[in-house]
Amino acid sequence: MIRKTLFLLLVSLFLMTETFAGELQIIDKPIRWSDFREQLIREYAAAHYNLERIDIIPKAVVVHWTASSTWESAYNHFYNEARADGTLNVASHFLVSRDGRIYRLTPETALNRHIIGYNWCAIGIENVGGVNGVEDLTDAQLEANVELIKYLHKKYATISYVFGHYQQDAARSSGLYIENVPNYRSEKIDPGYIFMTALKSRLQGEGLKFYDN
Repeated sequence: MIRKTLFLLLVSLFLMTETFAGELQIIDKPIRWSDFREQLIREYAAAHYNLERIDIIPKAVVVHWTASSTWESAYNHFYNEARADGTLNVASHFLVSRDGRIYRLTPETALNRHIIGYNWCAIGIENVGGVNGVEDLTDAQLEANVELIKYLHKKYATISYVFGHYQQDAARSSGLYIENVPNYRSEKIDPGYIFMTALKSRLQGEGLKFYDN
């Protein structure tokens, strides 16, 4: 049933349609999805979360930056199924360009590799920018993230948390963190204090839980 549902979602993605949710426009731009990707997702979920699944029930939205200057370079980086070491490639559900265009790269309930400890339950939003750690995400990206998170929260009542990648340790208090691989972690600074502060301010009153910077 899960496989059939994902297949139907992917068919809609590959038709390259545009989805409108109120004023929100989402451009479907799928990365490569295949039996191989599903195999790698299962392997990742089993190793890191002791789960046998390729889908998620979204409980959090995690905001990132790409540390690259164009959406095309980020998209190409996410496109293939595997990393050089043969494990599941990093990817995110959404990619937001500098001018605020929102690209959906995978089904919203697919398990993607974008944040250690939370991939089993988190939807990821990547924002183009942050090259060399510079906090340069745009006003257009802020607006896009605000509207996208509102859309996701309305669609998935299970979503309670929003946090930046750099807030991964603070977010452990949510009880969502799971990681079975010893010493597997990374230090992150994305998407920056400025962006997350503005995002938190704009989403006050939406019933979402944020973390202090």
